[in-house]
Amino acid sequence: MSLLAISDLHVNHPENRKHADGLRPASDDDWLLVAGDVGDQVSDIEWTLSLLSERFATVVWAPGNHELWTVSADAVQARGVRRYELLVELCRSLGVITPEDPYPVWTGEDGRSVAVAPLFLLYDYTFRPEGTATQEEALTQAHRAHVVCTDEHLLHPDPYPSREAWCRARLELTESRLAAVPGDLQTVLVNHYPLVREPTRVLRYPEFALWCGTEHTADWHIRHRARAMVYGHLHIPRTTRHDGVPFHEVSVGYPREWQPRSGAPAQPTLILR
Repeated sequence: MSLLAISDLHVNHPENRKHADGLRPASDDDWLLVAGDVGDQVSDIEWTLSLLSERFATVVWAPGNHELWTVSADAVQARGVRRYELLVELCRSLGVITPEDPYPVWTGEDGRSVAVAPLFLLYDYTFRPEGTATQEEALTQAHRAHVVCTDEHLLHPDPYPSREAWCRARLELTESRLAAVPGDLQTVLVNHYPLVREPTRVLRYPEFALWCGTEHTADWHIRHRARAMVYGHLHIPRTTRHDGVPFHEVSVGYPREWQPRSGAPAQPTLILR
């Protein structure tokens, strides 16, 4: 029985879709954590999560930015909060656990239990590039460098006035839920973005860190007793440690990224056993 994780499947790419179709557990008891960016359209998200939920004992999903995009080709044109709510409804119909559901408890071979907490937090432009002090300065520098996330055009915060306002609301809601986890339980925190800024330091374009998280979660892995943290988004699969806690970046990424690196897309990462 293993706790496995993967993210950034991006099944709108045929090579990645084929990879997702081949994902299977080693044991009927294996769990799979999916840390966002399954696809850009609801039909692709439904196909993938339906497939995975039939194969793995439990599937836990946290949304990425791509799931929240409203693209013109998608039959579902809902925006912002309503789009997220529709995705939660879809997941529940498939038996997939979402950030709106009670955190499930997973118990390993050693008898130790953890609360598995899928998070939906967004970002608030506080991962600013060197030499900038305000959000306005940071965004101006990003535009000058021609490093601007597509979220600025496709990820709508409706009915919130901005993505950072939506982020603030999600932070408040999520922190109250994490605070309610029994004190004798450690956690596995699953979010599309890293909870600390350090993993973004290796980005080729440092301005892109603006769309990669929030400084308000910098100590969550400590305060909420994380045994492990799972994230994606950066498309740089690796494991780092922060305050002794392993942070697993588990993304598959785009074919143009994984093909030169290994010739094959990443398999799910073992988090706990």
